[in-house]
Amino acid sequence: MSMGYLVGEKAPVVWRGLMVMKALQQLLHDVEWGGLDILVLDLPPGTGDTQLTITQQICLDGAVIVSTPQDIALKDTVKGINMFQQVNVPILGMIQNMSSFTCPVCSHTTPIFSPHSHHGGGGGGVEHACSQHGIPFLGDIPLHASICDDADRGMPTVVAEPAGSERVEVFMKLAKK
Repeated sequence: MSMGYLVGEKAPVVWRGLMVMKALQQLLHDVEWGGLDILVLDLPPGTGDTQLTITQQICLDGAVIVSTPQDIALKDTVKGINMFQQVNVPILGMIQNMSSFTCPVCSHTTPIFSPHSHHGGGGGGVEHACSQHGIPFLGDIPLHASICDDADRGMPTVVAEPAGSERVEVFMKLAKK
């Protein structure tokens, strides 16, 4: 289910306050989710009304935080960590997204974000934040065109690609943690 289904394909979601809260309540309480083991909510960065309302409207067993290793992204991530801790939602772990790119021609892996950044991006940014906050580091998701293509088609990579592919294995390893 997506907010994108509630508005036109090209229409911006320029809702504030009560409209956002009403839509969120409908998604959480009026959608027939069936028997779920896990409900994944992909939220924008930050600690605004949406995130706070979720922590108040449903009983959360925990949160998994996903961030790039970029310094500016990690600043928002730390705010999210602090918010979840303040409202007593356990943080199950963190995932580092778009950490590296492996060239399909020469197979050389390159960090996407500067390895000289304050947080050691391109391999250490999220790991560093995890160690600073006592949160488990769950793993890395590389930057790869097929992951983007799969998402654009609405197909999880673990469904779109053959079992055992490198990208499928990355997601399976994360899911097991």
